Amino acid sequence: MADGPFLEFEKPIVELEKKISDMKDFSTGETIELGGEIASLQKKLNKLRKEIYENLTRWQKVQLSRHPKRPYALDYIREISTDFIELHGDRYFADDKAMIGGFGNIDNQKVMFVGQQKGRDTKDKLYRNFGMAHPEGYRKAMRLFRLAEKFDVPIVILIDTPGAFPGIGAEERGQAEAIARNIRDMSRLTVPILVIIIGEGASGGALGIGVGDIVLMLEYAWYSVISPEGCAAILWRDSVYAPEAADALKPTSEDLVDLRIIDNVIKEPPSGAHNDPKKAAVYVKEAILKSLTELKALSVDDLLKKRLEKYRIMGVFEEK
Repeated sequence: MADGPFLEFEKPIVELEKKISDMKDFSTGETIELGGEIASLQKKLNKLRKEIYENLTRWQKVQLSRHPKRPYALDYIREISTDFIELHGDRYFADDKAMIGGFGNIDNQKVMFVGQQKGRDTKDKLYRNFGMAHPEGYRKAMRLFRLAEKFDVPIVILIDTPGAFPGIGAEERGQAEAIARNIRDMSRLTVPILVIIIGEGASGGALGIGVGDIVLMLEYAWYSVISPEGCAAILWRDSVYAPEAADALKPTSEDLVDLRIIDNVIKEPPSGAHNDPKKAAVYVKEAILKSLTELKALSVDDLLKKRLEKYRIMGVFEEK
């Protein structure tokens, strides 16, 4: 973490890591034995890291989900699968680079991966449109879902988006219709659908590929109808109130398990997935295999029935 970038609440950890690193370098260069002091600082670091990450606010978790070093969809796919073949285009308009997908194998289990992909540097962010899909992205996703259904292959969806692209062109080409059609048609697909929110799960951008039999979230991801900043801008007319909005929205994995919006949480490595992407990928792979084993045991009729029931029982209402 000391190499950066890092978030504001991570600064005490970074400073202690740097101190330990400097002591190790000094000890080596001067042939001075500082093992005891280093071990003591390492113990202090482990305790500090545990205290900070076990007491994060909702807003800090939202920030962590956006960490620039956090693994993205293609990072997970390449780490957990073999023979991944990316497929392109919606066969109507264009190939949306913010929406990726294709066939891959996880321990000899063929799956169809679909997800949003963000960029690392400025050029890549522009190429991927910051992970914000156009209508053709959602139509591309549905084409791949249909392809998976045709070959009886389960679908694994990795959600990570700040929202669907809100530009004029996207609206002209039917952004709302594309998302709504996906929500309707995903409810009818006859193959297992596993959804994992790996980072940001914002608004219709997430819902457009978010209908699944099992919905999981990484520990420091968030999932909500609107971003905290967007909510703050509407309610308080100032995005500075984003922390308060995050508390009101309850968008974290812990909140959403309690609200029965998601089914379970995938724990992340200490200090978050960005500090140990390989271990995070191991946890994601284990969750995928476990979930697919569970879903493949169901008949098509039971699969569709349970999927419908899952979404019908969400939320509460009163009749007066």
